[in-house]
Amino acid sequence: MKKAVQIQEIKPKILYYGMPVLLLATLNEDDSTNISPMSSSWALGHYIVLGIGAGGKALENLKRHPECVINLPDPTLWETVEKLAHYTGKREIPDYKRDLGFTFEKDKFKVSGLTPLRSKTVQPDRIESCPLQIEAKVKNIRIPGYCEGLAIVETEAIHVHAHEQIIVGERHINPEKWSPLIYNFRHYFGLGKEVGKTFRAKT
Repeated sequence: MKKAVQIQEIKPKILYYGMPVLLLATLNEDDSTNISPMSSSWALGHYIVLGIGAGGKALENLKRHPECVINLPDPTLWETVEKLAHYTGKREIPDYKRDLGFTFEKDKFKVSGLTPLRSKTVQPDRIESCPLQIEAKVKNIRIPGYCEGLAIVETEAIHVHAHEQIIVGERHINPEKWSPLIYNFRHYFGLGKEVGKTFRAKT
């Protein structure tokens, strides 16, 4: 007889239960590019919804200039992502970030060692080493009344760029070659072995 699974209620501090990491590129006032590590996003068709801290530079930039690049790193870039995690693009650091040890840094490319690439349509630069780079335009920004410290940003993908080695055919990403960096309860992971695929998969 199969043993019953034991379940208990817990109260986790955060609910990042396994989310893809992204490096969001937005446009600063002087037309330079800011890079913000994030781990809250989901896609529906050609639209990508982002969860962004309301007090950060990324949201400030998106309100002024509603374009961005959603750069998706693979697991080999986790140390670079973590290096960026300590910096903010805001000169006046919000108290909650100062308490966590954030410091101001305008040139995120320089401190991370990442290489910028000119985007096809939007103004913020892409990040060369990220295997997926999605140019997007902001369609809507909403601050939910139930959580004023967060913003829900709806974007539309305009151009998708991919490293050659993860492409199969003319328009598909090869899931056997592409592994997103996953943020799993504040730990970094890649994907494991494939266990199956949906009936709608084309590869």
